[in-house]
Amino acid sequence: MVSKRKKKYTTGEAAQFMTRKAALKKLQLSLNDFRKLCIVKGIYPREPRNRKRAQKGNTGIKTLYHVKDIQFLLHEPIIWRLRDYKIFNKKVGRARAVKDFEKLNRYLNNHPTLKLDHIVKERYPTFIDALRDLDDCLTLCFLFSTFPSLAHVPRDQSALCRRLTLEFLHAVIEAKALRKVFISIKGYYFQAEIKGQNITWIVPHNFSFTPQSKADVDFKIMSTFVEFYTVMLGFVNFRIYNSLNLFYPPSFSALSQADSEKLLVDEDVFIAERVAALNLPLSKSSNESIEDNLEIDSFDISEGDAEKLEEAKRESEKIKQLKTLFKGMKFFLNREVPREPLVFIIRCFGGEVSWDKTLFVGSTFDENDESITHHIVDRPSMEKQFISRYYIQPQWVFDSVNARELLPVNKYFMGETLPPHLSPFIDKDRDQQYIPPEARALYDESELEQQHKRDELIEDGKVVEDDGEESDGGNQEEKSTVDPDGESDQEENIESPPKKSKMSVSIGEVYKEVPWEKNRQERQEYRLREKMVKKKHKKLYNSMMQGKKDRAKEIWLLRKKRRLHDEKKVVEKKKKFKGAAGE
Repeated sequence: MVSKRKKKYTTGEAAQFMTRKAALKKLQLSLNDFRKLCIVKGIYPREPRNRKRAQKGNTGIKTLYHVKDIQFLLHEPIIWRLRDYKIFNKKVGRARAVKDFEKLNRYLNNHPTLKLDHIVKERYPTFIDALRDLDDCLTLCFLFSTFPSLAHVPRDQSALCRRLTLEFLHAVIEAKALRKVFISIKGYYFQAEIKGQNITWIVPHNFSFTPQSKADVDFKIMSTFVEFYTVMLGFVNFRIYNSLNLFYPPSFSALSQADSEKLLVDEDVFIAERVAALNLPLSKSSNESIEDNLEIDSFDISEGDAEKLEEAKRESEKIKQLKTLFKGMKFFLNREVPREPLVFIIRCFGGEVSWDKTLFVGSTFDENDESITHHIVDRPSMEKQFISRYYIQPQWVFDSVNARELLPVNKYFMGETLPPHLSPFIDKDRDQQYIPPEARALYDESELEQQHKRDELIEDGKVVEDDGEESDGGNQEEKSTVDPDGESDQEENIESPPKKSKMSVSIGEVYKEVPWEKNRQERQEYRLREKMVKKKHKKLYNSMMQGKKDRAKEIWLLRKKRRLHDEKKVVEKKKKFKGAAGE
């Protein structure tokens, strides 16, 4: 019996992928509803191995989804709620057109609502899964918490982001979970450790909002992401507060909800209330926290595991000291200092902080308090100064946290030129990234000197080639060896008869390893390994190698830029010194 021949593009990748147009037709949804559903459910377009085969012979570039993902969306109950929204909009539009206000009010009072609780539980079965995916959630929620009322951003959504992010900051303060901080052009980077998971987020700088002239950013799609993230962050906050024995939801401000609604237009009032809330302690439940006195268990283990255990114990001791870094210290913030990040950082490490009560609400002590240890100032000089306190710049707080110790204050005095603010997120063991000389000096001073020498050789053009003249000379020495009498070994072997080998002890010779020969062998082995890469992985491998070259070029350019900057500084210092000597 002859088997029936299969039609073209009915199996393989052609049957596994589906275009967006076909997905809309299958789900019977509009493009906006489909986008919303994909964002909420975490479905994204896929890249096939062979695009032409996946697109059934079409050569253009189309948005492709996996068939299983679309079948997964078919069983989602939110689809029916989105269809209810469509019916609701039609009814409201019809009632408004015929001016039937009784029906219009009835429809608006009974509008359908979209609940995403079951999707959060579905996408994050455990609490640890939610913590691992919290970076983007926090960054976007902190961004939306700074927005005023925009066209596609609901007013309630920004207020909800403000409340949820403030709750999370309080949880980090109470847990003393903050580990790293960094100031960047984008904003303030923070990293906290909760349940063994590192969570990194960005808080944008506090600037006045300027509306964009063109619609470069699609706020509607971003608002859909935030709609899901607010539900997720609410779940996470509840679990963190529950584990810390704190009441949830907490009450932050003395202002009532009605008063805050009236002052919604004033952005400065919001910021003042937010910072004031950060400076107030939260009310705890009757149960005491047991996480503070936890110790690492010790078992009978091997030597390698024992070293890891000792390292873990040392790290836990460092973190224990870091949690009380600013304990017993009182900080006073001047009016020009960014208050929110500093209040958050100082309170995370056990310090007390205040500011001028005539400027902002929430201060706990006055400027004349003699128990103040550090006065944070960001100006060149002050008229009135107290002898009993240090007048330092804000960078001292950030650098002390990253160094995990109280740094000397003499480099951070008021009006001093500050040392470079190094990023704590650079991994010293990681390749293909630029590490500043100051950061490299912290790890190993010899590395810094070697790097400077290499940079000088590269700049002068004195780079030693691997396949140079040395290789030829080395081969010639290996090819022929000549006797002291002038006759070669080969002639002696031909004329004299072979001698019987006798038991004897010969003097050993020191074997000298030729460095260029070893490098040559390594390069040959590397090329052979490259040839063994499969054809289907060749394109990916080439892309990886090109990325490696680009990163190496970027590192070289940054080093050169830094070197030119240092040279320029040296020239300026010489000019300044000569000018002072001439006077």
